[in-house]
Amino acid sequence: MGGVGGRIVETEAYHQEDPASHSYPGPTARNAAMFGPAGRLYVYRSYGVHWCMNFVSGASGEGSAVLIRAIEPRHGLDVMRARRGRDDPRALCSGPGKLCQALAVTREHDGLRLDSPPFELREGPAGAVVAGPRIGITKAAEKPWRFGEAGSRFLSRPFSR
Repeated sequence: MGGVGGRIVETEAYHQEDPASHSYPGPTARNAAMFGPAGRLYVYRSYGVHWCMNFVSGASGEGSAVLIRAIEPRHGLDVMRARRGRDDPRALCSGPGKLCQALAVTREHDGLRLDSPPFELREGPAGAVVAGPRIGITKAAEKPWRFGEAGSRFLSRPFSR
């Protein structure tokens, strides 16, 4: 991904039994990557405008993934600034569409392994995690399946207290 990246600070979980999940109706050509194997990327277009990336997380055939909502940008900030047309580091990756634009993730990455180039995942320091309802959905919106690093300045939206 051209030496760009950062620390994941916000996610949302989705599962096949969840009516808000793309996997809820079962496997399709669009959501096939979501059904595994785990450790791959599921990429989709949100509202026909923004790419969104999910880490496939369940057993093969399960239809589970974790939407990456925000990262704290740490590597390749100049490249991300050029791609996003923004200078403020907090505006680079504070939302799923923004971070895909900053990282240049598109549908061509759908189904790729997360442990092989162009991706690299590293374990980082554990931080305190807060949970709350997911954002931008109407079905099962009350599920507290949105997770974020407590106190992060790089979240897509603050968590309610």
